[in-house]
Amino acid sequence: MPGYRLELTFTSGEQGTYDCRSLLTCGVFRELQDDAYFRQVRAEGGTVVWPHEQDICPDTLYLDSESRLPNKRLRRTASRRR
Repeated sequence: MPGYRLELTFTSGEQGTYDCRSLLTCGVFRELQDDAYFRQVRAEGGTVVWPHEQDICPDTLYLDSESRLPNKRLRRTASRRR
């Protein structure tokens, strides 16, 4: 998605949007500032990854994503399945 955001679908079927902008000034994630590189993101091993091995913890993706459904939050439970 534009604006360094990722549209995600979790194994629970829930959908969310994760905003990567806060990562863009942190160490290995600085490379994501290049829009062409950012768009090389792919799903792998239950998370999102980029070609130079940057990845984001699946729990972070889930907990920090905004629901794509209006007025609905993602279910935040400690015992969710992956």
